[in-house]
Amino acid sequence: MSHDLAFALSLADDADAIALGRFRAADLRVETKPDLSPVTEADRRVEERLRDRIAAERPGERVLGEELGEDAGEGDRWIVDPIDGTRNYSRGIPVWATLLALEDRVAVVSAPALGLRWWATRGGGAFRNGVPIHVSAIERIEDATILFALDRPVPARAFDAWHLRGLGDFWAHMLVAEGSAELAVDAPGLAIWDTAAVAVIVEEAGGRFERHISSNGVLDLSGLL
Repeated sequence: MSHDLAFALSLADDADAIALGRFRAADLRVETKPDLSPVTEADRRVEERLRDRIAAERPGERVLGEELGEDAGEGDRWIVDPIDGTRNYSRGIPVWATLLALEDRVAVVSAPALGLRWWATRGGGAFRNGVPIHVSAIERIEDATILFALDRPVPARAFDAWHLRGLGDFWAHMLVAEGSAELAVDAPGLAIWDTAAVAVIVEEAGGRFERHISSNGVLDLSGLL
């Protein structure tokens, strides 16, 4: 295991401990950001902890995080979504994760409430809970399972699929990476912290991660078809 990956996994351990500690807490504080998305105290505490560790243990490296912005400088950059799926987290739904990427070289997606963690390094393959994963071998849309964000339009070709399921955020892309689905269509307008880690994992599992411009904006897709 590379030093970079070992450090990323240890960051995920810290994030898991903080986020799980406040998950389903009766006094969890939830606020609404200017873009109308929710943020909890746990989102901020996770990102603050990861920033503190990176500053102390990896001097010269920077952080771009959803809650606290981007550090100045020219060093390698960690891209952090402290809790992807904050709406789920704030309502006690266990489908949420911390997303970590070191540029486009190392990625960790940690979903402790599900007991799942995925990771990948460029050229080193992708893993779930330590077991190698790979995208499925299905090649035809008629045989495919397609996952999509429920509040977004679905590509017309998707209606020819064998199975459609409304499922968004990180988990849809991880299901593609591990071969349980063939295509995931995410919401328009996602930020880099939503996609950096999942893209590396999907690609190292043998899939593609692409951005397509539609009449409704940018659609993020992972899959084979």
